[in-house]
Amino acid sequence: MTAPSVDRAERLYSPREVDAALDRMAADIARRLSGRDCVVLSLLQGGIVPTGMLLPRLDVSLELDSVHVTRYRNTTRGGDVEWRTHPRTPIKDRHVLLIDDILDEGHSLAAVRAWCRAEGARDVLIAVLVDKEHDRKHPEVVADFVGLQVPDRYVFGYGMDYRGWYRNAPGIFALAGAAPATDGDRED
Repeated sequence: MTAPSVDRAERLYSPREVDAALDRMAADIARRLSGRDCVVLSLLQGGIVPTGMLLPRLDVSLELDSVHVTRYRNTTRGGDVEWRTHPRTPIKDRHVLLIDDILDEGHSLAAVRAWCRAEGARDVLIAVLVDKEHDRKHPEVVADFVGLQVPDRYVFGYGMDYRGWYRNAPGIFALAGAAPATDGDRED
C-alpha cells in the first residue's frame, strides 16, 4: 500500500516551533506536578510522539503507561469509542496526566478521563500537543496543557495521522483546500 498524496499540504508549524511549544508545556507540567505521585498515560497511537518528546523534558518523578482507545481505525471519520487496552499501572489515589496528540472533539479523552476517575485517580490532567479551534468539543473536556493551536482543518504530523500515514512528518501540516474538518479526536 502506498501513502495517500499530501503534495499540497500547508505546513502550519516547523519542527523548531513544535520544540518550543513542547518546552513550554513541559515547564508548565513540571510546575503543576512537582512533588506529586504521578502516572503519565500516553493515548495510543497518536500520543506516542508527543509523550516521547515531553518525557525527557519533564523534571518530575513519574511512571509511564499507555491506554489505547480508538474511534477512527485509520479512517477520517470517528465512530464510537472502542477500548483496546487499559493501563496496567495502578492509578488509585494518584495524579494522572493524559498525553495525546490532538484535542479535536475530545470524545476519547473524555472516556479515558472518566475511566481514570472511576478507578480512583486523585486528579486527571490533560496535555495535548495541538488544540483544534472550533466549537464542537465535548462539553466536559478542556486541556490543562496545550502546545499549539490549529485551525479547523485536517492536520497531521507529530503523532497525528492522515489515513494511518505521516505521523512522522517534519512539522504540523494541514491538508490544502480541506473544508473544516469533522474528523474528531484522531487517537488511533
